[in-house]
Amino acid sequence: MMRLKIGLLTVGLLVAGVASAEVCTTQSQMTGAEREALAAAARGLAGKVQAGDVNGLRAATAAEYAKDFGGIGEVVNSTAAHVKGGSLKVEQVYLLDGTELKRAADGSVPDAQFFCSLNKTSAEADFIISGLAPGRYGFAMVDVPDGAAPWRLSFLLRQDQGQWVMAGFYPKPLMAAGHDGLWYWTQARSMTAQKEHWNAWLYYQQAESLLRPANFIQSTHLEKLKAEETAAAPPALSEGVSAESPLVVKGPDGVEYRFTALGVDDSLGNDKVDVTAHLKLEQVGDAATARKHNSDAMTALLAAYPELRKPFHGVWMIAEAPGQSAFATEEAMSQIH
Repeated sequence: MMRLKIGLLTVGLLVAGVASAEVCTTQSQMTGAEREALAAAARGLAGKVQAGDVNGLRAATAAEYAKDFGGIGEVVNSTAAHVKGGSLKVEQVYLLDGTELKRAADGSVPDAQFFCSLNKTSAEADFIISGLAPGRYGFAMVDVPDGAAPWRLSFLLRQDQGQWVMAGFYPKPLMAAGHDGLWYWTQARSMTAQKEHWNAWLYYQQAESLLRPANFIQSTHLEKLKAEETAAAPPALSEGVSAESPLVVKGPDGVEYRFTALGVDDSLGNDKVDVTAHLKLEQVGDAATARKHNSDAMTALLAAYPELRKPFHGVWMIAEAPGQSAFATEEAMSQIH
């Protein structure tokens, strides 16, 4: 299974506590000069991503992050293929003033909180960023609506000596299997009404993935989506699903399978997204053994929750054991018996 790596540039400092809220200025509250400076910087960075210009992007990155750029370079190259030739539209910019952030006595940096009131309403977009050094920051979202598929390139910017430079890069698709986040949200609500709780819970996850620009951003709408997702969760997930609290499913052969995570994936570009399931094992075994074990686990999962067959293309099973490489296989629903 192919997964897009996300380029995160963060300060290598310990996080201690949460700072008092810093100052956020939305684009409607900015001066024209402030807005255009952020937008121009974001367009320039997005253009370098489109061109696969890793060296140019590195030169436009804050010095402490540019030192170790290998991982970001990989992200840029993989993203460039999706956005090449598309038009660039700066969708939203925010000015985040963290100049009053203070380091703790031990040198650690608290989480920075920026609460942004949208259009003088009760709606908010909030940024809670770990390890943010004192400074003046911006966040910009650049949409590429007409590439191979719609994508969004988001950037955390920092003002250094009067120039906006990159301090974080967060690319992501805006559609999965031909549908956007609002479509998945609407479908999840319909599934909830039809008591298809497993399907709804997973579609809410897909909606959130498409609608959230970066993991450190929260908003009034995303909070509502998350609340609906929590309410729709099947009873079997009342305590969540994790390595410490796996979902245990007994297969037709009586074998118990322990799943530590469930999600969705669109890496194959099919007409429907796939279910992803992480399977906890003591030993992965050789390829033939692991493949059969994955197939048996898929059968057990669908036998326990047959509603999953309808709205998904297939299942990715990722077998994981301590100290061993994960083994992933995908099968279409029609292949799982």
